[in-house]
Amino acid sequence: MKVYRRYMTREVSAAVLLVLLAFLALFAFFDLLGEIKSVGESGYQLHHALGFVLLRVPGRAYELMPIAVLIGTLYALSGLARHSEITVLRASGLSTSALLGGLFQVAGLFALATYLTGEFVAPPAERAAYQLRSRERGGIVGQDLRSGLWVKDEQSFVNVRIVLPDAGLRGVRIYQFDEKGQLRSVTEAAQGTYVLPDSWRLSDVLQTMVRAEGVEIRRMPELLWRSALNPDILAVLLVSPDRMSMWHLAAYTKHLADNHQQTNRYDIAFWKKVIYPLAAFVMVALALPFGGAHYRAERTSLRIFAGVMTGITFYMLNGLFANLGAINSWSPLLSAVTPSAIFLLAAASMIWWVEKR
Repeated sequence: MKVYRRYMTREVSAAVLLVLLAFLALFAFFDLLGEIKSVGESGYQLHHALGFVLLRVPGRAYELMPIAVLIGTLYALSGLARHSEITVLRASGLSTSALLGGLFQVAGLFALATYLTGEFVAPPAERAAYQLRSRERGGIVGQDLRSGLWVKDEQSFVNVRIVLPDAGLRGVRIYQFDEKGQLRSVTEAAQGTYVLPDSWRLSDVLQTMVRAEGVEIRRMPELLWRSALNPDILAVLLVSPDRMSMWHLAAYTKHLADNHQQTNRYDIAFWKKVIYPLAAFVMVALALPFGGAHYRAERTSLRIFAGVMTGITFYMLNGLFANLGAINSWSPLLSAVTPSAIFLLAAASMIWWVEKR
């Protein structure tokens, strides 16, 4: 059994890595094509575009890992079945559950790799990619609207025209309200720099105080502004929720909750981060009924194609349920786990059907 499991691990792992590399090369090519049109803007050159694409590779690897596991396992199992190796193993007394257990060991390795990549490698690489592109293009980070970035901070609404790659602020405007929702002051600053542990040093400040007896205007060279906002919270604006680490998701969700804002989108992204590595187990379970039996060559090709389409459907459903959950305020855990649960049930049903035959 040890020899069989080492052999199975080697064959499946090699196939999965080969498929993953092929997918990464394909997506990197498409990413580069998307960046070529921006080459020449300000100081953005071809080597910057290449750097941007390479820094996005870990994020691509994270999102493509389940599909690569499915296709790689399908390819490896089909090869073993074509050479009658699975038939020999089954004739030697290897049960379906034992075969699935061996595949689960391989899936565990890729589940761990998916978790480590999504938590520790992809988020900082993704931020570095967008910082590189923003810095070289002389552009803006996190500009969601023409007026810039808007963030709620307790009783204040903060508008930042430009967030620089080093988390410096340009064009800061702070609207402070009282408990009754009445405007108390408007503070404008040319720039802001973070000061540990919880403040921003605003420069070239114009502050308008709104009082019952009238309006008072103050000009100050500097103002220390205490705020719950910090560079870590601003950094999450550089990447989509699906590419953020669980720690950053939890911190930003807490910030939103403290300011009585909707957190559903980030809650769903958090639970997806928890569930997503486990998709490797679902993928190998799906691959077993498609690739674990001996078929004629043309039927083998058809089943591999069906397995590939199944993996693509799983990838699409993951995004669909996340968006539907955010729109309809579904349970975050339910939105994240439903696609995997559906495909796990489908895999169990197909294995039972193949065994029955």
